[in-house]
Amino acid sequence: MIDVEDLVGERLMIGLPGPTLGDDDVALFRDTRAAGLILYRRNFESPTQLVTLLARLEEALGRRLLVATDHEGGRIVMLGRGVTIFPDNLAVGTAGEEAFAARQGLIEARELRRLGVDLTLGPCLDVLTERYSPNIGIRSYGKDPHLVARYGVARIKGAMRGGLSACPKHFPGKGHSPLDAHLRLPTIESTWDEMHAVHLVPFLEAIAAGVECVMTSHPVYPNLDPSGVPATFSRLIVEEYLRGQIGFRGVIVSDDLEMGAVSEACPIGEAAVRAAAAGHDLLLVCHTAAAQRAAAAALVAAHRRGALPLRDLERAAERVRRPRTSRTARFEGGPPAAERDGGALAMAMAARAVTTIAPGPPGFTRALNGAVAVIFPRFSDLAPRITIEPELCDEKAYLARAFGRAGIAPRTALVGIEPTAAEIEGAAALAEGADAAVLFLFDAHLYPSNRTLLDAVQRRARALAVVLLRDPYDASLLAPRVLGVTAFGFRRCQLDAVIARLAYP
Repeated sequence: MIDVEDLVGERLMIGLPGPTLGDDDVALFRDTRAAGLILYRRNFESPTQLVTLLARLEEALGRRLLVATDHEGGRIVMLGRGVTIFPDNLAVGTAGEEAFAARQGLIEARELRRLGVDLTLGPCLDVLTERYSPNIGIRSYGKDPHLVARYGVARIKGAMRGGLSACPKHFPGKGHSPLDAHLRLPTIESTWDEMHAVHLVPFLEAIAAGVECVMTSHPVYPNLDPSGVPATFSRLIVEEYLRGQIGFRGVIVSDDLEMGAVSEACPIGEAAVRAAAAGHDLLLVCHTAAAQRAAAAALVAAHRRGALPLRDLERAAERVRRPRTSRTARFEGGPPAAERDGGALAMAMAARAVTTIAPGPPGFTRALNGAVAVIFPRFSDLAPRITIEPELCDEKAYLARAFGRAGIAPRTALVGIEPTAAEIEGAAALAEGADAAVLFLFDAHLYPSNRTLLDAVQRRARALAVVLLRDPYDASLLAPRVLGVTAFGFRRCQLDAVIARLAYP
């Protein structure tokens, strides 16, 4: 007899609320029968703690889980120690060496398998366009679909060689989405011809290379599916096209069903049923126990009343079971530790990626021989929300070391991620009193206070270099006499590389 609850559990991947395991957490996994666990920053304090968490959960359940995490590199890293922090994908694509991506995939696989991770939810294979892309940007390898395909596939193959399953995202491509799907439901107007020419290219190459999983996206694509439903609920896009026309036989994974793009459309239980009906095998419900229980209950009820076919449930569960049972050991390769050559590879990528986006006048490097002012965001303010390397949480000490390697002793002004008026005035005054100023700028096109900071420093600095820390869209805001540089991200290796380029062009 078919155990519907067990089979539904096979296709659920859920999250835990914190870094320790409570009775309620074990009960949640037992009640929903969830076979997948997704790890977030909230679950990670140290490699030793994570190993203990995973071991205790599986021991309590008496079964093996499929453990996944978002490990894209750059700003999307959940497990911040015991791993190499690589640059963002746009930096890797700009570095111009496909072998870098392949080696990165292998290193990440070895590091994540030591931490007990089976599946990385990446890489991001979205292709950028001239349109601003909220929440993609530096997560993409670039604007050339064939470059994105080459680098993405190289990294996937490296991961596979190291025993790690990969799950490229976000099919059929949302590098040109006008909204962030974490918050709102985007609409993408591209036609099938446009998608085939650009956005589908990397996914087709990854599938041809044998990737085990593919993650879909939430936006509405009205010219792909005239019904106007989000892609997550589109049987035409998921089952008929990805499974049927393309012939993908691996695991089709939904993006998180608790995102704003989905909750805007319908309640979580209905979302889980509609995503399953569209053809997804593995459903992500990542954050809250109430939503996770509601999704499991709705799926069980839908299968029992015949709204969802039992045959589809069995097939989906079997596909998800393969990557879960293909590994026997939870932890492979010894105690958690970063690979010895990981840091050198990250630095090589970052150094190759540094790009001058505005030449400015000649002579900035000579100005660095005098008094130097550095204006830098307090990354420590972001640490509760995203992974920030420990070195960058002591910002002044980091800057003293990084500039000190070039014989520069900077005067430093720290400002908030959204600086206050007092911080802006203090930074501009510091720049005005120095021979040269370096402003590390955090998205002035998104944050009005950062635009005000940029304008104030540009008006008053004698010689100015601006380092664009995230997406390079701030380039259009730079004054003609300003040197503009980017490393396409703010990981330590990228900051080290851009400081070195300023000092030794």
